[in-house]
Amino acid sequence: MKSLKFCILLIGMFLAAGTNTHATNLENSDKSSATAKKTRSETFVYSDKQSWEPAGKGVTRQVMGYDGQVMMVKVKFEKGAVGTLHTHYHTQTTYVASGKFEFTVGGETKTVEAGDGIYMEPDVPHSCTCLEAGMLIDCFSPMRADYLKK
Repeated sequence: MKSLKFCILLIGMFLAAGTNTHATNLENSDKSSATAKKTRSETFVYSDKQSWEPAGKGVTRQVMGYDGQVMMVKVKFEKGAVGTLHTHYHTQTTYVASGKFEFTVGGETKTVEAGDGIYMEPDVPHSCTCLEAGMLIDCFSPMRADYLKK
């Protein structure tokens, strides 16, 4: 019984320390410091202030908000552009904001257009071809660290 109480006490101390560390990290992330590592985006992310990054021929992306658990990205496609077949360990959902796309997810191919959505399980191969120029809104969990500028 003593060892159970001791374990509960240790877990409580660990959780309390983690909570304090998280609060400190949030406080520090709000301060502007060139040496602080950014673990989340600003609270308000304005499209006209975010750069577009190349993401393939005829494809650009703009990170619109993130923390360690989630990331939202706008992806602009020219007609005929291809999101090449790939996999990643992130869960992904995609909202078709505009345009028309042919998506292949796990070997199944469907056409989607503005207003439709797609869910991609982790590690499932997926790709798309843009049939009519448009924009996708991708959400990833956890966030895509590879999408952040180094």
